[in-house]
Amino acid sequence: MNLTKKVIAYFIMVMFLGLVLTACASEPDDDSGSDASGGEETEESQGGDLVIAKASDAVSLDPNGSNDIPSYDVQINIFETLIKQNQDMELTPSLATDWEAVEDNVWEFTLQEGVTFHDGAEFNADVVKKNVERILDPEVASSQASLFEMITDIEVVDDYTIRFTTEYPFASLPAHLAHPVSGMVSPDLIDEDYQAMENGDEPGTVINENPIGTGYFKFDEWVPGEYVRLTRNDDYWEEPAKLDSVTFKVTSEDLTRVAELQTGDSHITNPLSPSDVEQIETHEETNVQQQESVSLAYIGFNTSKEPFDDKRVRQAISMAVDKNEIIEGIYDGYAVPAVGPIPPGVLGYDENASGMEHNIEKAKELLAEAGYEDGFETTIMTNDARERIDTATNVQAQLAEIGIDINIEVLEWGAYLEATANGDHEMYVLGWVTGTGDTDYATYPLYHSQNVGAPGNRTFTQNDEVDSLLEEGRQTFEEEERHEVYRELQETLVDLSPNIFLHYTEYLLGVRNEVKGLEQLPTQYLMLKDVYLEN
Repeated sequence: MNLTKKVIAYFIMVMFLGLVLTACASEPDDDSGSDASGGEETEESQGGDLVIAKASDAVSLDPNGSNDIPSYDVQINIFETLIKQNQDMELTPSLATDWEAVEDNVWEFTLQEGVTFHDGAEFNADVVKKNVERILDPEVASSQASLFEMITDIEVVDDYTIRFTTEYPFASLPAHLAHPVSGMVSPDLIDEDYQAMENGDEPGTVINENPIGTGYFKFDEWVPGEYVRLTRNDDYWEEPAKLDSVTFKVTSEDLTRVAELQTGDSHITNPLSPSDVEQIETHEETNVQQQESVSLAYIGFNTSKEPFDDKRVRQAISMAVDKNEIIEGIYDGYAVPAVGPIPPGVLGYDENASGMEHNIEKAKELLAEAGYEDGFETTIMTNDARERIDTATNVQAQLAEIGIDINIEVLEWGAYLEATANGDHEMYVLGWVTGTGDTDYATYPLYHSQNVGAPGNRTFTQNDEVDSLLEEGRQTFEEEERHEVYRELQETLVDLSPNIFLHYTEYLLGVRNEVKGLEQLPTQYLMLKDVYLEN
């Protein structure tokens, strides 16, 4: 790890005085995400109360209660999954020590022993069965039930061995069990939640109020709209976390997050706007962390409403939008133009695909063919994130060139998710993170007809050919065959144009220099177990 001139000077000074320098700061532009310790950590250097300034509050603290990054950011520290991902999106053990396909359609998982929940309940195969059955329970109505809908039987072989039988050979099951929706909830809490449902409460009410998992942090307090605070789980089954606590503080304004980072009122700003990068890089106490992602930013059409039920209209708008203008003008180049729904690094991504061409004249011709030679008026909906508002404004200006008059409607995050799930929109700006690292999750929730609404299909796409390819992709075990299915699916979706595929995102964080051990995965989740604040 390179040292800044300031740290080198400090090192020379301290060595001259005969003291020992125990750690060194990362370069402001270092994107490794980990501390550059020059020696062993001491008890005095670890711990601290970390504050993360976030743009949006969690929607739910129940793993089945929502499907959004602000919620998962908090949940993954409370709940653990059987399998987790590393920086390279490889599957690694978590609450499961190993797994294998014992038959074409049977997966067996061996579980960790000696793990307890925050309330003292024991983790075992019965608990796994109860959690997965809850995900699949239509009464609970998990938005991500489609991740496990192929499971036909769950067998508890013994206390620490469990088998899942699937309707067809399903290669992606281990990857799906790394998704936050499969975070293991205390069995006693699940029972309490079901009892509350019988008394008329909504599913997840009890879990949302006092989430209990096996994670290295445990829930302390949630003041909606203000913050969620977690504290270290000193009884964690592995080495405990280093931080004393972590607070996810809701700070919706970008400039306020930047100011709080510079004053030390917060330690991480998540996200960091590209336009604020220089301000963070030039401040002596802060640095910028960059991370490539498996995330797609897009503009969606409600294909169930006129005029977006006409493919020609959707294609025309896709052709009329210059993605590079958005990437360079709004994201300062911190993104890669998207050619389809599948991000680079995910099986099925085709680097040779061209996507929808940028062609204003062709766009006008298509609109005329569809009967909209003089254009039309519509509304584009977005949440209150600065880049999404700017994207909507940019597209508003670009589409005026082909006669489309766009109004912009801005909603708070939770209200926005509800509105787009209910189909109250015409166009909308959003993104999708392939949280499993597998193409099935990059496409199935977004485009299969049974996932219309909250599960992910907010374009209300209902197309037999798309459904058939999605089902074939998840039922194909051999990798090269799957790749071909998803290549064909990508071509089909580009032609169908339910979205304008804008760009594959690069994540940016503003981080104070005293924050050590921080990693961000390509899924956007922050790994906080080994984080500490250097004194």
